[in-house]
Amino acid sequence: MKKGFRYLLFFVLIVVFLAGAFAAYVSFNGIPSYTADKVEMKVDVTPEHLAKGEKLASMLCKSCHFNEGTGKFTGRKLDEVTKFGEIYSKNITNDPNQGIGKWTDGQLAVLFRTGVKPDGTYLPPYMPKLVHLSDNDLQSVIGFLRSDHAWVKADNTRQPDTKPSFLTKFLTTIGAMKPFPYPSKPIADPDTTNKASWGEYIALGQLECFSCHSKDFAKNDYFDPKKSDGFFGGGNELVGLDGKEIKSLNITMDETGIGSWSEDDFVKAVKYGILPGNQPALRTPMQPYSALTDNEVKAIFAYLKTVPKLTNKVERNL
Repeated sequence: MKKGFRYLLFFVLIVVFLAGAFAAYVSFNGIPSYTADKVEMKVDVTPEHLAKGEKLASMLCKSCHFNEGTGKFTGRKLDEVTKFGEIYSKNITNDPNQGIGKWTDGQLAVLFRTGVKPDGTYLPPYMPKLVHLSDNDLQSVIGFLRSDHAWVKADNTRQPDTKPSFLTKFLTTIGAMKPFPYPSKPIADPDTTNKASWGEYIALGQLECFSCHSKDFAKNDYFDPKKSDGFFGGGNELVGLDGKEIKSLNITMDETGIGSWSEDDFVKAVKYGILPGNQPALRTPMQPYSALTDNEVKAIFAYLKTVPKLTNKVERNL
C-alpha cells in the first residue's frame, strides 16, 4: 500500500513538474512566429475603390487604430480586450518607419488574410482576419490605406510593444489560435439580390459581428464562424469606457435575444445605437455603423433570421 502511494506521489510530482515546465516554456517563448506567404499584388486604385475603402476602414480599422490625440490611424491601447493582455494597436499610417509606408500591397493582403506580418510576427484574434472578405473589398481597403486621406497620412507615432497574456501565449502555442491559409481561389463579391446571403457576407465577411456577439473570443472559429461557441448568442465579456465589464447582446431571434425586434428596431440599433422602448442606448465597444445603408442593415437582419436561436438572456449592467 505504501509502495503504491509512493508511485502515485512520484507520478503526481512528474505531472506537476512537466506542467510547470510547459507553462514556463509558454510564458518565455511567447507567440510563435511563422513564415509569411509571398503574394504579388498591385492594387489599381480607382475612385470606386477609395470610396468603398474609406467606408470599410471606418468600420473595420477606425475603432481600433484611430487615435483621438493624433486624429490618425496611429494606434492606441485596446482596453476592451484585456483578456488577451496589454494590447496596443499599431500605427497603420503611411509613415515608412513606424507605419506601413514600406509595405507592399501583397504584404498587406497577407496580413489581412492570414494574420502574419512580413517579419513573421503573428497577430492573434484581437486583429481581425479578413479571410472571408471579397477580393474587391480587400483591394478597396488597401487602396484607401495608400491614399492621402487625413486618417492615414504619414505620422511617426510609435505605440508601446504589446504584452500578450498567458492565455494568448498558451492558445497560440497549442495551435488553437494560428494563421489562416491564404485563399487558394478568388473570393467574389456577394449576391446583393439575395437579401439573406448579402447579410451573411456583411455580418461574417465584412464586419465579423459574430466575433463579439458569440460566447467567447477564445472559442470563436474565425475560419468557419458558424462553429463558434454560442454563435450570435451573446455573453462575450468586453470592457466599456468606464473600465467595467460589459457583455455582448444575444442577437439571435430567440425571445432572450432580438426575437421581438422589428426590422426598423434593428436598423436604429445598428446605425444609431438606439434600442427599442426605453432601454439605454448601446455603448462602447459597440459602435454605431452609420456608414451602412438601411438596405445593408436590413440584409443583416434577414440573415439573422436564418441563424439558429439560442436562449441566453444577457443582463445589462448599467
